Amino acid sequence: MGKRREARERAVQFLFQHDLNPPENLELELAQFWNSQRTAAFEEEKGASTWGEKVELPPPTIDEAETRLFAEPLIRGVLEHRNLIDEHIKKHCKNWDFHRIAAVDRNIMRLAIFEMLHREDIPPVVSINEAVDIAKKFSTQDSGKFVNGILDKVKGELMRPARIVK
Repeated sequence: MGKRREARERAVQFLFQHDLNPPENLELELAQFWNSQRTAAFEEEKGASTWGEKVELPPPTIDEAETRLFAEPLIRGVLEHRNLIDEHIKKHCKNWDFHRIAAVDRNIMRLAIFEMLHREDIPPVVSINEAVDIAKKFSTQDSGKFVNGILDKVKGELMRPARIVK
């Protein structure tokens, strides 16, 4: 899996967690999230659970640092612009109550819409393709179609080319 895909998946996981249980302290919550990701990777590598044990983790790898470096600005950007992003989703979700949309799908769309609106270094079609693939992985097969439909409508309103980077 590519580093950017992994970073997007981590961003969606954090946003999902944040959506269901908003923290009082974002910085602390981000630090705990990244620590839990490292612990899980460490356990997977060692093939054993360290649950309840005090474990000395090795320093972050370059791959972990790159993932975090790409994911954190996405997370912060979505949180900063969430109300505007949600308005885009609501506008295109005809006959759907916003809060009835699955939380994972809602956060996948938030991430992709943030990229389309605020990350001119990422072509909108890439954001959509990544979102659809992540929806298929973390939600349902139908979620991919739903996410694609909403994001395609948002892409249609953009004032920039869908396939090129500025």
